[in-house]
Amino acid sequence: MRQLRQMLRLAGSGTSFREIAVVLGVARSTVQDNLKRAALAGLTWPLPGELTDDALEHRLFARAGVKQGQRRRKEPDWAELSIELKKPGVTLLILWEERTGSGNLHS
Repeated sequence: MRQLRQMLRLAGSGTSFREIAVVLGVARSTVQDNLKRAALAGLTWPLPGELTDDALEHRLFARAGVKQGQRRRKEPDWAELSIELKKPGVTLLILWEERTGSGNLHS
């Protein structure tokens, strides 16, 4: 969260996304995404003094309608996939097509 606070501070002082990315050692797209989230949450620099790191994280990254820690799809059986991938001619694409029912895309 400290890095996010620095992003907001630098953006508030007029620093470009590219310069912020270089200073913080992150991708420019990460800077863009985080600052977009902050703008949508109505957050600008300086942040309110009472805004804790947990509250900041919740405001920027909590997704409405999806509980934290819940997956939309069932987790694959990674052990089974590992065994299948060791067989000759088996690829992740083949296994994915078998499990999702998506066949030839050119039909």
